[in-house]
Amino acid sequence: MDGDEPRDGVRETYDRIASHFASTREYPWPEVESFVGDATESGAAARALDLGCGNGRHVELLSAHAEEVVGLDVSRGLLDEAVARAAERGFDAGLVQGDASRLPFTDGAFDLAVYVATIHHLAPRAARVASLNELARVLDADGRAVVSAWSTAHDTFDREDGFDTTVDWTLPGGETVPRFYHIYAPDEFDADLDASDLAVVESTVSSGNCYAVVAGAEPRGR
Repeated sequence: MDGDEPRDGVRETYDRIASHFASTREYPWPEVESFVGDATESGAAARALDLGCGNGRHVELLSAHAEEVVGLDVSRGLLDEAVARAAERGFDAGLVQGDASRLPFTDGAFDLAVYVATIHHLAPRAARVASLNELARVLDADGRAVVSAWSTAHDTFDREDGFDTTVDWTLPGGETVPRFYHIYAPDEFDADLDASDLAVVESTVSSGNCYAVVAGAEPRGR
């Protein structure tokens, strides 16, 4: 897959399954709750970003820990679900449609960010590393973010090396919709982080996912 084809496909896929997908994504991930709690232990963040915000479940979490929250997603359908969630539950957020590898934000705009279950939908590798560079760019000097991706460590996968695949989403009635994934090997995930402008604070595997807590860093001149 070349050019914008993967991104276009992801947008169309999630627009198609948005309502049903959102209904299955009620609660924030424990790992994200833990990260956000630790990152804001000494006080609320000024401005937080949920990159790949989906139906807004982590935007809602961030809204309790930051003065201002922005959620970005490529899918208009999922953003509509996030708007509905915010209205129903009474939290405020700016919701933006955009590409994770070309963020429409100024340098250093955020001091807290969540980038979970999204990078594995980008292809090729250059787009994934570009998205990590963009995350580094929009984090301020003291900012922190958590990044996650599906991993070969998950019981679903019987492989050691990272690979591209599709994972079906089953809609009510039985229709299946394929979704593009790059399944990361843990060492490959670390290699992409090392190739980016992010500074890695900690990298772990939990519940079959790769996680890293990262900070912004000075660009390396690439």
